[in-house]
Amino acid sequence: MKRQKQEEKERYINQLTSAEMGKLWAVYQGNTMGRCVLSYFLRHVEDAEIKKVVESALDLTNSFTKDIKRMFTEAEFPIPVGFTEEDVNLDAPRLFYDEFYLHYLRYLAKAGISIYSAAVPVMTRKDTRDFFVDSMKKTIKLMTDVHDLLTDKGVLGNAPAAPSPAGVDFVSRQNFLHGYLGNVRPLHGMEVAHLYDNLHNDITSKALILGFSQGARERKVVKFLNRGKKINVSHIDKFTNKLKKDNIAAPGLLDHLVTPSTIPPFSDKLMVFHKIDMFSMKIRKYANGASLNGRKDIGALYARCLLDVSLYVEDGANILIDNGWMEQPPIVIDRDKLSAYR
Repeated sequence: MKRQKQEEKERYINQLTSAEMGKLWAVYQGNTMGRCVLSYFLRHVEDAEIKKVVESALDLTNSFTKDIKRMFTEAEFPIPVGFTEEDVNLDAPRLFYDEFYLHYLRYLAKAGISIYSAAVPVMTRKDTRDFFVDSMKKTIKLMTDVHDLLTDKGVLGNAPAAPSPAGVDFVSRQNFLHGYLGNVRPLHGMEVAHLYDNLHNDITSKALILGFSQGARERKVVKFLNRGKKINVSHIDKFTNKLKKDNIAAPGLLDHLVTPSTIPPFSDKLMVFHKIDMFSMKIRKYANGASLNGRKDIGALYARCLLDVSLYVEDGANILIDNGWMEQPPIVIDRDKLSAYR
C-alpha cells in the first residue's frame, strides 16, 4: 500500500499542467522550425563573426528541444513531430546574404524572449519554470551578441537619440491624447520605441517572405505569401508615415539581402507555419504598442493592423489544416463527450 501511494505521488508530481503542456509544445514546434532554418543559414554563411552567432543560436535550439523531449518523456507525453530534416534542403543555393542572418536572429531572439517571459508566471513545476527562466536568460544573451555585432557592422538601425527634457512636466490638457485634429503633440519616447520595433519586425518579415515566395511550390501557398508581403508593405508605410510627420527617419528595407534563387530550401509546410508564427508575434507586439500609446490616431492604427494580421493568421491555419500539416496542440478533456447525459 505504501509503495502504491508513493508511485501515485510520483505520477502526480511528474504530471504536466495544461499550461505547461501547451507552452512546452509550442516552444518545441518553434525550436524545431528554427533548427531547420538556422542549419540552412549555417551552410551558407561566410562572415566569421556572423557564423559564430548563427552557431550559438543553433546550439540553443538543439539544447531547448533536447530539454523539452526529456520533460515530455518523464511525463509520458508523446513527443511532437514538429519540423524535421524533411522540411529543409541544406543543399539548396543561398537565398539570403550574411547580413540578413543578423536581422533574422534579432527577430528570433525577440520572439523567444516574448514566449519565454509569458510562460514563466504560469509554470508551477520547478523544472519547467527553471527551463523557461534559463531559456530566457540564454536568449537575452543571444540578443545582446546580435545587437553588438549589428552595431559593430554599422547596420543596427536604432531609434534616433533625443535631447533630454529641461525638467519634469505634467500633462494639463486633454489634447495630449489627440491625433487627428487640432494641436497634435509630437510622439513620445514609448510611441517611437514601439513604432521602431514593429517596423524592424515588419521589414525583416518582408525580406523573409520575399525569399519564401520565390521558391514556394503550391499555388495556395504562393498566394498566401504574396498576400503577407502586401500586408508587410502596407504596415511599413503606415508606421513610417507616423515617424516622418515628426521628422524621424525610419529604418531601411532589407530586400537587397535576398538573392534571386528560386530553389526552395524549405518545405511549403515550414514556410506557411513560419509566417503564421511571425504574424502571431505581430499580434503580441502591436497590442503591446497600443497599450503603451497615448494618441488616438496611433491606437486606431494598431487596431487596423491587428485586424489585418489576425485574419491572415487564420487563413494560414486553414492552409495547414487543408494540407494535413497542422499538428494538434494538447487540448483539455471534452467532458460533454464523456457524459452519458447531454
